[in-house]
Amino acid sequence: MQLDLGPDPRTESLRRLQALLVQRFGRIERAAAEWRKPEWVLVQGVIGARTKSEVSNAATDRLLARYGSWEVVADAPLDELQAELATQTYPNIAAERLKASLTALVALRGAVDLSHLADMHTGAAMRWLEQLPGIGRKIAAGVMNASTLDRRAIVLDGHHTRILQRMGLVPAKATTDRAFDAIMPAMPEEWSAGDYDEHHLLMKKLGQTWCRPASPECGTCPALALCETGTKRSRS
Repeated sequence: MQLDLGPDPRTESLRRLQALLVQRFGRIERAAAEWRKPEWVLVQGVIGARTKSEVSNAATDRLLARYGSWEVVADAPLDELQAELATQTYPNIAAERLKASLTALVALRGAVDLSHLADMHTGAAMRWLEQLPGIGRKIAAGVMNASTLDRRAIVLDGHHTRILQRMGLVPAKATTDRAFDAIMPAMPEEWSAGDYDEHHLLMKKLGQTWCRPASPECGTCPALALCETGTKRSRS
């Protein structure tokens, strides 16, 4: 017999947090249609490590404009891709991962085509994506959530995970995979995929401004009242 422990208190914390973040940063509109194709989101995620989104967006558009299709990108010489990705923080790694993931996708599907994911359960689709080289939980969730697939899967980057840890909403040393598994059951059931997307982008803004990796500004953080770490720091 399973005990009914009642609603997860973290759910209400997330609702309150979202309201505070919207109040502080304003609403965030979803990306333009051309940036929501699953294949585009995949490429942007693969090349985007430690790079600002606007830079990675431009690099993704530039690749498609130059080569004409993702299949041609997969066949491009590695040194050529590295030069094209010079704007990225780690251009050599970005190029290697991109070529490996697109090549594997072509081998599995015959083309850089993720249309089959629309017919799959979200969890199964994410596991399918994670079999590709260079595709971890963050990118898989991004493809499912931020694209036209429009699924309720939370994207966790370093900023987002760090805030959840400091707030006490996921284990303190949780990996991205573990943090994802821990927070998903607490996500408000009324939130749409668009709400998930906006929540992630707002959390990213919070991590870039107040809740930085070093020297977080807890005293003036809009989420202070909901944060275990911030409350302790402000009292010391």
